[in-house]
Amino acid sequence: MRRFLVKRFIKDYENVKDPKVREKYGKLAGVVGIVTNLLLCISKIVIGLLVNSIAIIADGVNNLTDTASSAITLIGFKLAAKPEDVEHPYGHARFEYLTGMVISLLIIVLGVKLLTTSFDKVLHPDPLQFSLVSVIILAAAIGIKIWQALFNVRIGEEIQSSTLKATGMDSRNDVISTSVVLLSVLIGKFTGLQLDGYMGCLVALFILYSGVQLIRETASPLLGKAPDPELVNEIQERICSEQGVLGIHDLVVHDYGPGRIFASVHVEVDAYGDLIQSHDMIDNIERTISGDLKIHLVIHMDPLETQDPLTMKLNEKISNLLSNLDGVVGFHDLRVVAGYTHSNVVFDIVISPECPLKECNIKSYIEEQLQLMDRTYYVVINFDKSYVQNNI
Repeated sequence: MRRFLVKRFIKDYENVKDPKVREKYGKLAGVVGIVTNLLLCISKIVIGLLVNSIAIIADGVNNLTDTASSAITLIGFKLAAKPEDVEHPYGHARFEYLTGMVISLLIIVLGVKLLTTSFDKVLHPDPLQFSLVSVIILAAAIGIKIWQALFNVRIGEEIQSSTLKATGMDSRNDVISTSVVLLSVLIGKFTGLQLDGYMGCLVALFILYSGVQLIRETASPLLGKAPDPELVNEIQERICSEQGVLGIHDLVVHDYGPGRIFASVHVEVDAYGDLIQSHDMIDNIERTISGDLKIHLVIHMDPLETQDPLTMKLNEKISNLLSNLDGVVGFHDLRVVAGYTHSNVVFDIVISPECPLKECNIKSYIEEQLQLMDRTYYVVINFDKSYVQNNI
C-alpha cells in the first residue's frame, strides 16, 4: 500500500534528495495520518461512550492528538518549503523541526489531562459494559496503527525526516496502548475485574513517554547536533578521490533544515603546483558535490609544503607525537617562520569535544619535545574543535 500511494501521488519519487520531492513525501504522510487517525478517533470515542470506558475514550483522544500531529506535520512541510527571504537568508526548512516540537508539547499536555481523568476513574470506578463491536474496532485499530507506524518510519528513513520517524514511533506506541485497552476489556468480560481506570492511566503514561521522546528527537537538530556520519564520509571520500588533492581538514557542516545544509572545508593542494589548475579543480569539486548531495559546499584551498626538508621532518615528528595523545584528532597548516634568534613552528591541532587533556598541557608537551630537536623552536598552536564524528 505504501509503495502504491507513493507511486500514485509523487512524481519522480525515487529522487528523495530533491527538496521538492521530499516536500511531497511529507505532505502525503500528513494527509494519510489525518485521514486514518480521524477515523480511529471517531470510532473509539463513540464506542468508549457507549460502553462507558475511559480507557477507550483515552485511546481515542490519543488518536485525536495524532490527527493534530499529522495536520501540523502537513503545515510544517509546507512552511519549510518556503524560499529564503531578507530576514531568513538560509530558508525556512527548520520549520519542520519546530512543528515536531509543537506536536511533542501537544502530546504531553493531553497526556497529563488523560492521566488525571483516568486516575479519577481508578478512585471512582464505573461498571464497564462489554461490547463485541468495541473488541472488533480495537483489533482493527491495532492493525491500522501497525501499518501506519511502518508507513511513517519507512518514509522517514527514505527522506531522512526525524519528524516522520518520530511520528512512526508514536504510532508504534499507539499499538501498545490500544492492545492494553483491548486487554482490559477482555479481562473485564471474563473475570469481572474493573481495570479500566488503571489501563487508562497506563495509556496516558505511554502518551507522555511518546511526547518526551519526540521532544528529544526534534530538539536535537535545533540545538545543533553532529552531522550525519554518512554525509561526512561521502564528502571526505569524494574530495580525497580527486587527483591533485593531498588531504582535507576543518570540515564544518551546518544544518538549517532538511535540504538546507551548508558545509565548508579546507582542501590541501601542492604549493608548487599550477595555481590556476588547482583553483579550477576546487571549483569543479564544489559544483559536483553540491549538486549530487544537495548541499551548499564552499571549499578553501590550502597550499601544502611538499619539498622543504625541514617542514617534512617536523611534519613527521609532530604526527608521531600527537598519535600518542588521547582526544587529539590531527593537525594541519604546518609552517616554519625563521628568525635571527629563534624559529616559530606554527600549526593547528584538532581536538575532539571529549578530549581529556588541557590545551596548555598539549602545547607544553609538543614544545618540550620539539626543543629536544632544536632549542630555538618556539611553538605557536591554534586549537580547533572537531565538529564531525570521524577524523578529518
